[in-house]
Amino acid sequence: MNDSQYEDLTDALLLAIEDAVENAADQTGLDIEVESVGGKVDLVFPDHTKIIINKQPPLQQIWVATKFNGHHFGYQDGQWVDVRSGAELHAFLDEAVSLQAGSPIKLAL
Repeated sequence: MNDSQYEDLTDALLLAIEDAVENAADQTGLDIEVESVGGKVDLVFPDHTKIIINKQPPLQQIWVATKFNGHHFGYQDGQWVDVRSGAELHAFLDEAVSLQAGSPIKLAL
């Protein structure tokens, strides 16, 4: 993938994550704040912990940091996959947001 395609994919992904988190928070009543600045989205939970999702253009990856660990996702066969574990990003985010919120959340990405 070229740099322009990477930027288009990641911009769309970050917007989709923002929308999905805001919709899930509205539906569940959980107070998850979404902060977005220049290729980075922070999800701020009521206990002031964060999940940070950011673009890594030189590597053409998406990095996700939770209070538990960090993961690097590369684009393979039409989806973002953890380069170490093979976990798919959307499923990973459902689990990570649920763990950090202390309540089951389905983001519907």
